[in-house]
Amino acid sequence: MRQAKAYRTSKAPSPLASADALQILRFDSIDSTNLEAMRQAKAGAREGLCIVAREQTAGRGRLDRSWQSPKDAGLYFSIVLRPELKMNSWPLITLMAALAASDALMKACGLRVDIKWPNDLCVNERKLGGILAETIDTEKGPAAIVGIGINLCSHGLSDTLREAGTSVESEIAAEPDVEGVLQALLKAMSERYEVLQSPKGEEHT
Repeated sequence: MRQAKAYRTSKAPSPLASADALQILRFDSIDSTNLEAMRQAKAGAREGLCIVAREQTAGRGRLDRSWQSPKDAGLYFSIVLRPELKMNSWPLITLMAALAASDALMKACGLRVDIKWPNDLCVNERKLGGILAETIDTEKGPAAIVGIGINLCSHGLSDTLREAGTSVESEIAAEPDVEGVLQALLKAMSERYEVLQSPKGEEHT
């Protein structure tokens, strides 16, 4: 199997890593950003490590459903979190991520997105994206791997997905700025995650 090519990019400040910067690993092509985030977490990655890919060859959704991830057609993103939350509050991480994605799309694209529980991002009842949060055990303790997939452009999507789903490009009649969406997502997730971990944060997520 051909090894995925990865390269490091600039670091952006984030409350996720206190005064440190988020570490972002970018891949041209990868099996799954969530699987790579799991591998990194098991190898000792600290909280805030982000995986971003232009393409996923084995993208996954909830209940192990496949997630179409054609090259340069979407935002394929995962992050390693090590929450200081009671385990019974960890399911709120999915909602936190969905709210962050909704915030980011409004900020970056002016697009209002609905959240369909438990993990779908929709526009006019058509699926735009989804959240996949998974928990794993590591030597540093349990970690949450949060993946977010968003259809940004229509090219490369199957006819079936185009009929049942939608893309940011289709909704705003313009090609979105991928990097702008990513940066808005990082900022929104940092803010939402900080609230979630604050005293009584579970009540305000």
